[in-house]
Amino acid sequence: MFFYTFKQFGFKGSLQVDLRVGTIIDVNDFPKARKPAYQLTIDFGDLGVKKTSAQITTLYSKEALLNRQIVAIVNFPKKQIANFMSACLVLGAVNGKDVILLNPEDRVKNGTPVS
Repeated sequence: MFFYTFKQFGFKGSLQVDLRVGTIIDVNDFPKARKPAYQLTIDFGDLGVKKTSAQITTLYSKEALLNRQIVAIVNFPKKQIANFMSACLVLGAVNGKDVILLNPEDRVKNGTPVS
């Protein structure tokens, strides 16, 4: 799990973080990950489809994640995780060892900016 705080970016850097809403369109197990994780494919509308890895297997089944809207940072550099290239960072609230995904209360258009 990657943990970032806005302190790490500074005020100017935090303004450059591009947060968008996307819909999870595919979920697969990630057996090569060091910790239990899923590989997610997320539709961000006009921004396109991006893939990422998320260590959220304790609270979410693959079926529960499919078609769920999430919030992600879409302008981080790609990161190699085992044999998989992650192109965005899904956001969640850390609650002990669990991560609770951030999502809009109502459905919105994929790619909608979050402020």
